[in-house]
Amino acid sequence: MSKTEQIGKIKVTQLRSGVGQLPAARATLRALGLKRIGHQVIKDDRPEIRGMAKAIQHLVSVEEVK
Repeated sequence: MSKTEQIGKIKVTQLRSGVGQLPAARATLRALGLKRIGHQVIKDDRPEIRGMAKAIQHLVSVEEVK
């Protein structure tokens, strides 16, 4: 990626609780920086972040930020 390219952003919102989920799912929530239901974080639109969000897609929603 060249220096002139802009990395897009995505907004990840926690919709459901991590209580009762597998430890890996709870760890992924924490790694994304999500702490409670309704909490939102804005992250770079990178394959690593997209993969983490997909792994816990039953707990979060993802939107592109312009």
